[in-house]
Amino acid sequence: MSVERDLQSRLGPLVERQALRHGLYTPIEGLMVARFVSPSEPLATVQHPVYSVVIQGTKQALIGDQVVRYNAGNSLVAGVDLPVSSHIVEASSERPYLSVSLALDYSIIYDLLGDQPAPPAAHNVTPFEVRPFDLSLSDPLVRMLELLDHPQDIPVLAPLITREITWRLLQGPFSNLLRQLSRPEGNIARIARATKWIRDNYAEPLRVAELAEQVNMSVASFHRHFKNITTVSPLQFQKQARLHLARRRLLEAEGIGQVAYEVGYESLSQFNRDYRKLYGLPPREDVANLRQELQLAPATP
Repeated sequence: MSVERDLQSRLGPLVERQALRHGLYTPIEGLMVARFVSPSEPLATVQHPVYSVVIQGTKQALIGDQVVRYNAGNSLVAGVDLPVSSHIVEASSERPYLSVSLALDYSIIYDLLGDQPAPPAAHNVTPFEVRPFDLSLSDPLVRMLELLDHPQDIPVLAPLITREITWRLLQGPFSNLLRQLSRPEGNIARIARATKWIRDNYAEPLRVAELAEQVNMSVASFHRHFKNITTVSPLQFQKQARLHLARRRLLEAEGIGQVAYEVGYESLSQFNRDYRKLYGLPPREDVANLRQELQLAPATP
């Protein structure tokens, strides 16, 4: 059986059912499912470290000035937080775009690698790769999706399956990328720690000099490598991270004023301006359109 047929026969029905049931974000932390029935407009977001598999349809992403296209049967690893503009290229009601994604947890990667020697530093390592789907991941992904039907088992079994998936990623086509990103003294790993700090402390003021010191880099080197790897400055990254989180919370029916304050904005009008500049529409209108694209029920106050 081909990779694409295996994905569509085993994972396709599960992803479609769970996407219709839960929307993008499932009750399993870090597990996301997507279903689109038509091509979409470009969506700007901050892509967190993630492993993603396209089961049906085609998606295209713009990362910096690089266009990345991935089709059914492709998988992607983004190893650091990256500002991305992406859109669905091929999807229809008869053959919807389907994908499943799992957030990468570097604490699990470090634990699984243990005391293994770090690989030699490689030049020109990119923070993301697209590869053909590794069939050894079919079984654990099926079990993870089926787990959504047994919520009482999620706290015990989801962490175990996550570790299994992570281990198989470390043994498969993405092994070199993930091991390079796990080198603590590497520039990509240092910037990954910085972007994680910004993401975890999104509402805090950003003091670039302190963050550079935290990851053992000079301010000049930090700025240069941050821009080279993420394609934006630290302050631009923080703004996009805040707005990405705000969009997700608004999708979950939280109030605009409350969300703006929670993600670090002191001015609602500034939040609305920044939101519209990034997403092209005011928050309320944008979220209504997104819910329609995802075929979610209208939000309740």
